[in-house]
Amino acid sequence: MYAKIKNFDFVFGTRYEKNCGSDDDTFLTKIGNFFFNLSITDILYTFVMGDTKKFKALRLKQTDFSICPEIPINVQKLNFTYINNRCYERSRLKGKKKVNEFRDGLKILFYMLKKFFS
Repeated sequence: MYAKIKNFDFVFGTRYEKNCGSDDDTFLTKIGNFFFNLSITDILYTFVMGDTKKFKALRLKQTDFSICPEIPINVQKLNFTYINNRCYERSRLKGKKKVNEFRDGLKILFYMLKKFFS
């Protein structure tokens, strides 16, 4: 990621390209990637590196897991340059996610729908 950030404003980790993956992914976490016409393949994986000034310019408002799609949506909206970086998400050290897939997934879905139709 560090090598790529020299040529782009943002570098987004992805679990959905060749030689990538996740020990922690489920069907619910995969479906969020198909709503927006972004050039990244993993809108919900918030493993991102970016230019500090441009990151501040995103003016992020979400305080829950909806921040995951807010970041790449705002990057695209502001025409910042970005690229994918292949990653592999290992299983959790403590074995348990902090996210409630259904409850938090609904929040993220409603946020994405709001952004998609606005």
